[in-house]
Amino acid sequence: MTVTAETPPIAKKMRRRVVFPFTAIIGQEDMKLALLLNVIDPKIGGVMIMGDRGTGKSTTIRALADLLPEIEIVTSDPFNSHPDDPDLMSEEVRSKWEEEEELPRAQQKVPMIDLPLGATEDRVCGTIDIEKALSEGVKAFEPGLLAKANRGLLYVDEVNLLDDHLVDVLLDSAASGWNTVEREGISIRHPARFVLVGSGNPEEGELRPQLLDRFGMNVEVRTVRDPELRVKIVEQRSEFDQAPQDFTAQYQQQQTELQQKIVQAQTLLPQVQMEYDLRVKVSQVCGELDVDGLRGDIVTNRAAKALAALEGRTEVTVEDIRQVMPFCLRHRLRKDPLESVDSGYKVEKAIAQVFGLELEED
Repeated sequence: MTVTAETPPIAKKMRRRVVFPFTAIIGQEDMKLALLLNVIDPKIGGVMIMGDRGTGKSTTIRALADLLPEIEIVTSDPFNSHPDDPDLMSEEVRSKWEEEEELPRAQQKVPMIDLPLGATEDRVCGTIDIEKALSEGVKAFEPGLLAKANRGLLYVDEVNLLDDHLVDVLLDSAASGWNTVEREGISIRHPARFVLVGSGNPEEGELRPQLLDRFGMNVEVRTVRDPELRVKIVEQRSEFDQAPQDFTAQYQQQQTELQQKIVQAQTLLPQVQMEYDLRVKVSQVCGELDVDGLRGDIVTNRAAKALAALEGRTEVTVEDIRQVMPFCLRHRLRKDPLESVDSGYKVEKAIAQVFGLELEED
């Protein structure tokens, strides 16, 4: 993933809709950090953002997609295949690559796909034209949203209102990096590596624990209560709506710096190390909290390494773990309906005990 400067910035602005800048978003630091870490290491497994209506969830996610550097794709390929990495190629492109054919290349923005609540499984996964397949002997495949989201972000607003079966399909694809469609004995498989971002309002229903556990991270966002900060956010939004080009230009340098920081973190990530003692303590915290399975351990290790890479370091620190672990474990705790203690606080308390730290007070 590289930043390119082939098209002048003004031409790009004319070609696509102006999006509110990621670096201009005030507050919601937990949500912004969780999204950045998943972009640096998509194997973290996505983010579930739960919170009040009107807290900027959709705005932040769209701003992140706009911030990300362009990716190189094979021209006219419906799966956004990478021209050099066979693991990110469709079967057709990979066959050409293995035969050392010259692949036409192009640059495009990272895809950001919105999944509507009323989407069917065919719309999400894609469909096979059985009649054409039988009569002409070709695999006639109409790509779905998972194909379009490959190497990008897939955003599901109000994911807690989505059919559980559909959520399961999304999570399976996000975890495996592949989507398989089977109809009448015909099977088609294509890459589907994307960062899955779900958002929802707890008042409209919770996601089943079995599904919630499969999201890598969970973040809770709250409405800003400070009146001065609320006024600042409202004024900022009004300024953007009145003159989006001028407003965006004010943050261009910050956007470029953060974009470069993300690219550097992705490059640095394979070199980041985590001491054995820290890994043992992470697992000890998971054990103390009675977290089922090993997803909590794995995601915490990945997230801590991504945070170290984001900050330009090759060694994970205790502070890295302390910062990301509540996001990685809070949704994996067994819920006691009689308990009033916040799950995030329980995680922070366990971290403090195992690592010998003082518990931070709000």
